[in-house]
Amino acid sequence: MSMTSTDAATGSRDIKNHETTSFADLGKEMWAYLTGKSAAINYEFADMVIEVPRETGPDAPRAVWRLNGTLRITTAENASRG
Repeated sequence: MSMTSTDAATGSRDIKNHETTSFADLGKEMWAYLTGKSAAINYEFADMVIEVPRETGPDAPRAVWRLNGTLRITTAENASRG
């Protein structure tokens, strides 16, 4: 069952209160909710290392990505695609 609630003071709607089946579904729902609200999501990384394997197996060669700083994601309606 899907439910929504509305903030009486602002009239804004909350994200649906239901169990989300995947992180991707949650991301899509949050993006839809934040679009048009001039919202920004900031992720801050401090010396984060990600190893991305080129093939399967424990000894597979890996690309190493290092993240140190802030990633900002903003939403916008009718953004031009280029």
